[in-house]
Amino acid sequence: MNPWLAMLAIVAIGTLLPLQGLVNARLAGALHGPVMAAFVSFLVGSAVLGTWLLVARTPWGAAPDARFPAWIWIGGVLGAIYVAVFTLLIPRVGAAAAICLAVLGQVMASLLLDHFGVLQAQRPADWTRVAGAVLVLLGVVLVAAPWKSPPPPL
Repeated sequence: MNPWLAMLAIVAIGTLLPLQGLVNARLAGALHGPVMAAFVSFLVGSAVLGTWLLVARTPWGAAPDARFPAWIWIGGVLGAIYVAVFTLLIPRVGAAAAICLAVLGQVMASLLLDHFGVLQAQRPADWTRVAGAVLVLLGVVLVAAPWKSPPPPL
């Protein structure tokens, strides 16, 4: 796939995250909090992915066994924590600030994971990449504007 097209696709998918957070926050208000909303979100998402696998006739991979390291299952745990906490906090800080703060955390963690080659090839955090992270931080400060008082709740 063309790298520019791949990046454009990621930007397009990224536009869905604030909407997902806002929808889940409303769902949390209708249900019994953010963990229940995250559970329902993952349940619906699992049903969609299961249907996708069936329609695409995707063959099953190797059955899980002792050759799989224990940490291989943590992705679902991390995703559940992310969605539940995001659902809880997005009404408190707003969609734009929440996404910016999440992106800042992702950029900082990604630079470290790349630099040390955690679970992938090593990509050093040179001065241009660090400068980019600093610019992301500046953008977060400007978007989140912590010096402004928040609007009244709905």
